[in-house]
Amino acid sequence: MTKDPFSETSDRVRVPTYMITLKRACERGHFDHGWLKTWHTFSFSDYHDPKHTHFRSLRVINEDRVEPDQGFDTHGHRDMEIITYILEGELQHKDSMGNGSVIRPGDVQRMSAGTGVEHSEFNPSKKSSVHLLQIWIFPEKKNLEPSYEQTHFTESERKNKLKLVASHDGREGSVKINQDATLYASILDTKNELSARLNKGRAAWVQVAKGALEVNGTRLEEGDGAAISDEAELKIKALAQSEFILFDLA
Repeated sequence: MTKDPFSETSDRVRVPTYMITLKRACERGHFDHGWLKTWHTFSFSDYHDPKHTHFRSLRVINEDRVEPDQGFDTHGHRDMEIITYILEGELQHKDSMGNGSVIRPGDVQRMSAGTGVEHSEFNPSKKSSVHLLQIWIFPEKKNLEPSYEQTHFTESERKNKLKLVASHDGREGSVKINQDATLYASILDTKNELSARLNKGRAAWVQVAKGALEVNGTRLEEGDGAAISDEAELKIKALAQSEFILFDLA
């Protein structure tokens, strides 16, 4: 496609005019800082892609690999829902609200930055890197009280099913986010299939963390993302052993 597949609907929200629009892994912003290798799906820091600044309320998907005994020094955020999803390794978290934890595969951490919070993230291992996705979602309103939540979802809970891991109301044990958005995580065996319904007016984003999928006939490789709208149903098939996150967005 040569024309911009996104159309402006407000000063902040951009929705695709086509049903499925891809952001390939190779098209992401990439930086190698030595201690950190990072890939940005949407515009972030020194990477700017005017066609991919965000999708609906989804603002950031960063894939990070942090070297052993390295990490992000204390820094601040505000007015953002920040979700951390670990793929391999461990990440140590500390914040100005007094929270301290180690996040491991299967854990979903949600930090609502609200009026302002400072935190640090550090790989405590002396030998192994940590591989993670950090996700930012616009909150439904500004100046919320900062808060924190962390929940573990076993591999069996996510195996060959769509496991609800984050939602607006915190239902079914999911972490609660301050936005009309729903996140599902799945580990899908080769050739297995899942389906998901999308209510009228809603859109989806599928992010492939590992493996390869076919979504409504479109192939997605590891690191690929897909913006999906005007579809009543998503049919997801694993072309290889895969792990992915599905976002259902207002």
